[in-house]
Amino acid sequence: MVELQVNVAQLWWTVNDIEQAITFELHVNTIGWIALGISPAGGMKGADIAVGWVDSSGTVHMQDRFAFDKIKPTIDNTTQDWFGLQGQEQNGWTAIQFKRYFDTCDPMDVPIKSGTNILIFAYGIVDLDLYESAVDITYHDDRRGTRILPLRSYADQPTDEMLIGLDFFDFNFNNQVIPSTDTTYYCKVFKSPSPFLAKRHAIAHKVLIDSRNEHLVHHMDLFECTSEDAIDDDKLPDGICDEIFTVVGMCYSKLATAWAIGADVMTLYPEEAGYTVTSNISSKYFMIKIHYDNPRQASNLRDSSGIRFYLANELRKFDLGYVLLGTISSPGSLAIPPQAEQFIVDSYCPPEATRNFPSSGVNIVSALPHTHLQGYSVWTKLIRNNTAVQYLFNAESFNFNYQFANQLPKTIKIYPGDAFATRCIYKTTDKNDITLGGQRTKDEMCFQTFSYYPIVDSLFACATTIDMTVWETLMNTTSPIDYMKLEQWLRNLTWTPESIAQWQEFYNKAARLAIYDRGSHDKDTGQDIHIVTNGNMLREFLEENINQLDVFVFPPTSAPLSSSSSNNNSD
Repeated sequence: MVELQVNVAQLWWTVNDIEQAITFELHVNTIGWIALGISPAGGMKGADIAVGWVDSSGTVHMQDRFAFDKIKPTIDNTTQDWFGLQGQEQNGWTAIQFKRYFDTCDPMDVPIKSGTNILIFAYGIVDLDLYESAVDITYHDDRRGTRILPLRSYADQPTDEMLIGLDFFDFNFNNQVIPSTDTTYYCKVFKSPSPFLAKRHAIAHKVLIDSRNEHLVHHMDLFECTSEDAIDDDKLPDGICDEIFTVVGMCYSKLATAWAIGADVMTLYPEEAGYTVTSNISSKYFMIKIHYDNPRQASNLRDSSGIRFYLANELRKFDLGYVLLGTISSPGSLAIPPQAEQFIVDSYCPPEATRNFPSSGVNIVSALPHTHLQGYSVWTKLIRNNTAVQYLFNAESFNFNYQFANQLPKTIKIYPGDAFATRCIYKTTDKNDITLGGQRTKDEMCFQTFSYYPIVDSLFACATTIDMTVWETLMNTTSPIDYMKLEQWLRNLTWTPESIAQWQEFYNKAARLAIYDRGSHDKDTGQDIHIVTNGNMLREFLEENINQLDVFVFPPTSAPLSSSSSNNNSD
């Protein structure tokens, strides 16, 4: 169950993959009509809407409607594809159960896709009347809302009662002072608690949002630090993220989980696997990074938000791990022109990145897509033997304010030599300046983080960036450049519809460096760098017309990495 609006609207649903249908049950605090719709873009225009009510005799009525624009939705004149099953009115609430097939092939319907779906809901204060045409849907003022949900892969929230009796521990801020600025990223490093000096698996975690700050905490990331060399147990790093970056940089590469406004607070891991939060070898270190959104710049704010891990009494069969796919968050990877209705950024993770995977494969469990405010679509495809096999996850309708760790309906097997292609699509019609890759909300990102088991210690991330030599050629310089020079050059560009189209063509063709971590092969960087020599072939992969991709091993070097070291894939 999801509460679409607190104390107003609740939604239950059951997915039938065999029948390719969903049975919904919508409860709304009204004795009038209620409506649920699937929207292609989050508003009324183009939305496929079910409108239902229960009349005075207890009979359920259901209408299939379509909204051509921000006007009253009309009755679908093709086929009726929302089927009312049963309903009742009780204690001032109306509850109706109804059914819809995933894809009706009706041009006035919106398919229910395997990734995220945009739901809209509304309600009236009186029923409709089939015999009085004047008694119809009227403007519903603020009796409406929007929610993005992965309808076909949503995992029911575990309850606290399910976890009673388990050991747990919390990583949380302690009445931390929050600056009176509109945007703050605050980081704090934690050490696994000393009472748990044996390997223990977490089987669930719960995000703990300070009740004082439910609208202040915009999102929270948890990272596992990959090295403790620079960490002083007597003074664990704690402060504004940018100000302490030099001492917490090793904590940014391994994302453990993330939460954002609109997401569920509880996550239950698969029965076969647990996340290793403590070790019998040495202490483990984690970093929480919280984005505080304070547009009114209020002062005297304090916060004690954090995260709780519930520990299994016995170790599970497999260790759970995370891998990040997408682009490096830097100006060299993301430079999105303003006033673009659609701008596409593609990335590719080559087969070499998965060569160390076990022959039996690994199991993808969940997907966490991520961009910032300009991104509206994120997906990743699995490439096997130069063929696009399937989506790992398709968040075709993405919204920064509703970020989920989407549980897959079925685990997806990944084998040695598999490759991945990720696409992010942005809209910048509300911006007059270029948007660059970076950590701030007004910057942009492009990645998906997947949880999987069994863990492969040699791969935490596989991300691309445009080759610096490409930028040097574009800037018509033979002198080496860094991201500071590149950013200045990019911000001085002027834009027209023609130059925006040319920029998209440049992105389609530009050579990329694919940078990934394979663990112990390189003592200095721990990373491999591949160069995708033909950017056009990326597009062929993503359009599923895959023939070949010219990829060769570039001699390991730390130079491209050091120039991007302050622009990690984090948020």
